[in-house]
Amino acid sequence: MTGGTLFVVDREVVAVGRGPTVRRRRLAGELRRLRERHAMTIEEVAEQVGWSTAKLSRVETARVGITSPDLTRLLDLYELDGHKRAALHGLARAARTKGWWDAYSDSLPSDYATYIQLEAEAAFVRSFDGMLVHGLLQTEDYAREVIRSSLMALSPPAEVERRVEVRMTRQKLLLAEDDPLRFWAVIEEAALLRHVGSASVMREQYAKLLEFAARDNITIQVLPIAVGAHPATAGSFAILEFREPHDPNVAYVENMTSILYVEGDVELYRYTLAFDHLRAAALSPDASRALIGDLAERSQSVAAGAE
Repeated sequence: MTGGTLFVVDREVVAVGRGPTVRRRRLAGELRRLRERHAMTIEEVAEQVGWSTAKLSRVETARVGITSPDLTRLLDLYELDGHKRAALHGLARAARTKGWWDAYSDSLPSDYATYIQLEAEAAFVRSFDGMLVHGLLQTEDYAREVIRSSLMALSPPAEVERRVEVRMTRQKLLLAEDDPLRFWAVIEEAALLRHVGSASVMREQYAKLLEFAARDNITIQVLPIAVGAHPATAGSFAILEFREPHDPNVAYVENMTSILYVEGDVELYRYTLAFDHLRAAALSPDASRALIGDLAERSQSVAAGAE
């Protein structure tokens, strides 16, 4: 699926083998704030705990996790006791806890598994998709066609089915009875017009979109082709927001060979502004449902004519 992960911190791009999880990012932020509260530089802390500055920097930017003994050493230096100390140790343990997606580790790239974990802990996702319907909104048959095509026959059918299963499991976030994921999708009209599989597959996909659009936690807007050039002509992206106020938002960008997680304030502002422009230019949710309904009727006619 991808060849590497890039994580942007304070406008610095760093290649990592596995992107930062939400809990690891939260712990890194807490450790950074503790150091700043003691008015200490990275160099001073690294020297006192016997680490290299590079190691401490990687911990504070969530590029790597931290072991329990190393965490204890830092918290001793920061003179942290009581409930807060126990909470940070608990957060470190939670950062190492496996999720349901780890059962698919033999068939999922690690950077995709990282995104699934970020998505699982998000409270709100805003997404722009210019080529295909977003994975959270896909039907099983549509997903199968997309995954089979992206793997280019380089993987056996069993792996295709496992990835379809993962995609369908991800959708449970939207369907949860308590506190479901809030999702706002702007989909380019071209993505809806692109035939993925048969007319029957597309008809079911349109019906699924209408079903999702009727939910209170989901907003779907269609960006008409007639809009022309727009702020996201370079490609699709998603912005993930989390429940904890100390968890910074993340913009997620994927291409054929790499994944980019953007966390810097300036870059995040640009993605947020781009999304705001896109939703303003898109059809209203009601008009979008009408357009999707029209496409569903057309696909019904095509399917009937083929019979």
